[in-house]
Amino acid sequence: MINIFKNINKLQLVRVVYWLFLTYMVAAFIWWYVALINQNEQIAKVQYGVMQTGDPNLAQKVHAIEDFQLRKNKQYLGEGVTILFLFLCGAIYVYRSLIKQIRYTNQQQNFMMAVTHELKTPIAITQLNLETLQKRKLEEIQQNKLIQNTIQEANRLNTLCNNILLAAQIDAGSLQANHQEINFSELLQTCVQDFTIRYPQRKFIVKIQNNIFMLGEELLLQMLANNLIDNALKYSPKDADIDIALKEANHQIQFSVADNGIGISADEKKKVFDKFYRTGDENTRMTKGTGLGLYLCKKIVETHKGYISVTDNLTQGTIFTASFTATNG
Repeated sequence: MINIFKNINKLQLVRVVYWLFLTYMVAAFIWWYVALINQNEQIAKVQYGVMQTGDPNLAQKVHAIEDFQLRKNKQYLGEGVTILFLFLCGAIYVYRSLIKQIRYTNQQQNFMMAVTHELKTPIAITQLNLETLQKRKLEEIQQNKLIQNTIQEANRLNTLCNNILLAAQIDAGSLQANHQEINFSELLQTCVQDFTIRYPQRKFIVKIQNNIFMLGEELLLQMLANNLIDNALKYSPKDADIDIALKEANHQIQFSVADNGIGISADEKKKVFDKFYRTGDENTRMTKGTGLGLYLCKKIVETHKGYISVTDNLTQGTIFTASFTATNG
């Protein structure tokens, strides 16, 4: 929390310093231009002063001085406007880059805090469950409940580690997908079945068309499904339905996950696939997450030459849809 406020203050300080510096430089350019104009006028006055009134070429000399003075003024104006324009372009670029870097640093700090929390929570729960099983004699139902809860937390750890590893591979440019023809229908059914076991209290409405084949990396597509379903679970009430659909039409595969949560604003829809981005206020957010899930979903879809979109659910909430090209199977 302290780091967040430090970054907010840093952003405000950068803005204040930037505008003060920009105001000073614009004022300096104006002063420079006025000084040159005054200097040009002083030179012209000196030239006028040395002229003799009886000189037959007096009119021509006056005209030449005036013409020279006018050309100099235009030269000063042109050079000043050009330099000022280049300076403003550079200043705006530096300002935007600095603000972007500060925000990115802020997101990285939030990510590290989120990862720490996401790691500590399942580890603590797993440790508590195992200690309980070791020290107490529980009924079989209670034992199974603790074991199931431990497996669920272990799955959370596994998902988090996979996400971090995949993000690191993407950043390093070392991600190599081994595309093979796979049965996407069976893969998705397996993922849904796993979530049904892990979250028996949640209701999943599943509409998966059978025998849909595509070229892809099985592990990556599994991560795509897991992240989209997990995201829907996080941002919807516990009694809300999660709609999972897979269909094929005109050699186009559409995989969608719809929730009935609070939805995503139009402004956040543009940022929701950015790395480390999480919806809501950093200071008041209650949902878990690292800001990697949807970023990885987009990268996985792009690796399979598809595209992913986010739209509003007709009832309430959000729909994420990934589209791919189908194979004959």
